Amino acid sequence: MISAEYCRLMSRYNAWQNTSFVTVADGLTEVARHKDRGAFFQSIAATLNHLYWADAMILLRLKGNERPEETIKHSLTHPSDWNDFKALRSKRDEEIEEWAARLVDADLDGMVVWYPGDGLTRIEKPKTLCAAELFNHQTHHRGQVHAMLTAAGAELQPTNLSMLP
Repeated sequence: MISAEYCRLMSRYNAWQNTSFVTVADGLTEVARHKDRGAFFQSIAATLNHLYWADAMILLRLKGNERPEETIKHSLTHPSDWNDFKALRSKRDEEIEEWAARLVDADLDGMVVWYPGDGLTRIEKPKTLCAAELFNHQTHHRGQVHAMLTAAGAELQPTNLSMLP
């Protein structure tokens, strides 16, 4: 399905896009970043926070943590300070890139097991599917952020994978 090389490519793409989006959102006011724009998570800030926390959960699952919700509390409002968010987002992207850099194809064999929410329901999915989900989920919600930034009058850089520096 996918390979370690795919994960390295997509982790680079993820970091590039997040840096681009954060740079553009940095030009908005705090009010503009938190304005309800009718998206699933309402605002640019909330959607970016969702991505930050979801990336952490999916990555922990891929690393073998069956109960990431016990240590990670998903939040649409935290971090609330924009400068804190920027620093944490950058660190999360580095964490994803470091994970991908160490992968070999055999690391993607097997299953990922986790217990979400109530901690009682066991979910088991192929590692390749979960790794693909990490990157697909990011792209999905960045598309929402792209639309909100465009609606706010911001100009974004290309998002095409083929434009990755």
